Amino acid sequence: MKARLALAQYDAAMPSAVDTWLSGVDHALRTLSGANVAVRATPAPTIEGPALGSGERRLSGALMRVNHVGEVCAQALYEAQAIATSNGALRRHFADAAREETDHLAWTEERLAQLGARTSLLNPLWYAGAFCIGLVAGRLGDRASLGFVVETERQVEAHLQGHLERLPAADASSRAIVEQMKADEAGHAARALQAGAAELPAPAKTLMRAAAKVMTATAHYV
Repeated sequence: MKARLALAQYDAAMPSAVDTWLSGVDHALRTLSGANVAVRATPAPTIEGPALGSGERRLSGALMRVNHVGEVCAQALYEAQAIATSNGALRRHFADAAREETDHLAWTEERLAQLGARTSLLNPLWYAGAFCIGLVAGRLGDRASLGFVVETERQVEAHLQGHLERLPAADASSRAIVEQMKADEAGHAARALQAGAAELPAPAKTLMRAAAKVMTATAHYV
């Protein structure tokens, strides 16, 4: 009797498949709407740099557009992985990480507007592709899904370091945002490791790097 009661309570707490997918659609629309709101204040530079030249603004805009696409993909990945798992604690882990990534999404949107640059025209495509990848990762099991998070965040951290080396020295605002994003991504990887992430095989890591290169090269311009 107690077992049946516990199971009934568990089933009542679990969202239905329809509710889950409706929530996923709502999440996608909110991510792509351009109306994301950060919980944390936008990171501010300790010292404002000089005004950017037109070439510097174009470079910063292109790099921040790529970073914004990365955050669109992060939202899709975490949402899909949360849908794919039946582990309530892991679902909350993904939801918490996605909320922190929402700050990154809002910060990069705001900075793009300040630079007079636009977001990627292909954001719906990036979201859909990342969502499918997240579902596949989630279906491989919780440890593999967490391992995917670790490898993704490690690659993103390296990518952000590359942007710090390329951003104009005078663009203190973009640099402050990227520095905080880089620190947050390292934290996501560390928490996924603590949660029991499995190491991904080398071919999977190579494939992930190749896919990321295609995305970043395209988003730089489109």
